[in-house]
Amino acid sequence: MLPDLNRIIEQVSKEKGIDRGKLVEAVEEAMLSAARRTYGEHKKIEAKYNEELGEVELFEIRTVVQEVVDPANEVSLEEARRTMDPEAEVGDELLQRLPAERFGRIAAQTAKQNIIQRMRDAERDSIVNEFKSRKGELASGIVQRFEKKNLIVNLGRTDAVLPEKYQIPRERYRQGDRIRAYIVDVEVSGRGPQIILSRTHEGLLVKLFEQEVPEIYEGIVEVKGAAREPGVRAKFAVTSHDPDVDPVGACVGMRGTRVQAVVQELRNEKIDIVHWTPEPDVYVCRALAPARVSKIILDEDEHAMEVIVPDDQLSLAIGKKGQNVRLASKLTGWKLDVKSESEAEEEARRARVSLRGIPEVTDAEAEALYQEGFKSAEAVAASDAETLAEVAGLKPERAARLLALAREHVAALEAEAATVGAAGALGEREEAPGSEAGADGDPQSVAAVGASEEERR
Repeated sequence: MLPDLNRIIEQVSKEKGIDRGKLVEAVEEAMLSAARRTYGEHKKIEAKYNEELGEVELFEIRTVVQEVVDPANEVSLEEARRTMDPEAEVGDELLQRLPAERFGRIAAQTAKQNIIQRMRDAERDSIVNEFKSRKGELASGIVQRFEKKNLIVNLGRTDAVLPEKYQIPRERYRQGDRIRAYIVDVEVSGRGPQIILSRTHEGLLVKLFEQEVPEIYEGIVEVKGAAREPGVRAKFAVTSHDPDVDPVGACVGMRGTRVQAVVQELRNEKIDIVHWTPEPDVYVCRALAPARVSKIILDEDEHAMEVIVPDDQLSLAIGKKGQNVRLASKLTGWKLDVKSESEAEEEARRARVSLRGIPEVTDAEAEALYQEGFKSAEAVAASDAETLAEVAGLKPERAARLLALAREHVAALEAEAATVGAAGALGEREEAPGSEAGADGDPQSVAAVGASEEERR
């Protein structure tokens, strides 16, 4: 056997992080496979690692019988008592050590290959288990190389991949640069385990703040949400479980040192820290900061809000290319429709005019319908009597009457629009060039006129 096998197993176990028991099992199975190639597959053989000797011992198993039928696996009672065990009885299974020196070159090579393969498998399993438990954590490594547009990062025990789609736009790395990223997933393929990293995941922002803010790590300040447009801007919501601790101030740090450390790691990504509150309307107002909000109309059924801001605050609330409202919506989980006060007033005026257009509807009823979220006669017509009956001041009979009137009114409007459309299309056809008889440029008409004149002559 190999010299100092105990020492080799211990060394490999420490260097590769493989459980020692798995290594011993791998060596035993490799030796067992080699023994079967040498002695034959039909022979019953057992492999056992001897800790004291530092080698794998091989034993053939033979059953004691009265009459031998299978000489490879059976032994007569007389021979067993003479050569193996004086106290042997029929039915006993006796072990007899096999000399490992009989192994041929091919069998020894097979044993070596099996040991190497089992060590690789054990190492792969160890890496998978380690990084699966670290999923959702930060990993620090060194940029090893580039494969197409993906970064291969050396994490020490293994390499990880940072795909192009998970890289911050316009962020560039060179070989040998140190990088921190978020472990998104661990995939197992035929090529071995593959650790997927991300620099764009919201979890990266959360983990970076955990490292910079002790109050988050200790649980005094809790992270309630995060939303990012990687490399450009992010919103981060926190709350405090201690009334004496300001969650926003704790994340900002003295003279902004804590938040600046995160900003620098994310390549100057701007970060808005929001004080979380369970009241959704207040939370949305804070999330839309620095814009001021005048009014919020909340629709819990659609999980949406109509946010009205002063005219001079509209561009600030929406942000560059809709960035601010998009991040606020992602952070709060509400659909947000931001409008200026003038837009809201004009929309309200048009809605009231449309509702008052329904026959027999009073101004008070139109206002009640508008306050319940009905923005047009079409919206009333598309509703049902039960829903309309829930409007303040409307009795079931009146609600049913209004529904019928609204549907008749909308049907009349649609019929009128169809008539106007048809008339417009007819007028266009009549005005089309060449539609009159004998129009200029029509050779058939010219020929016909010439023929009639010739006949008159």
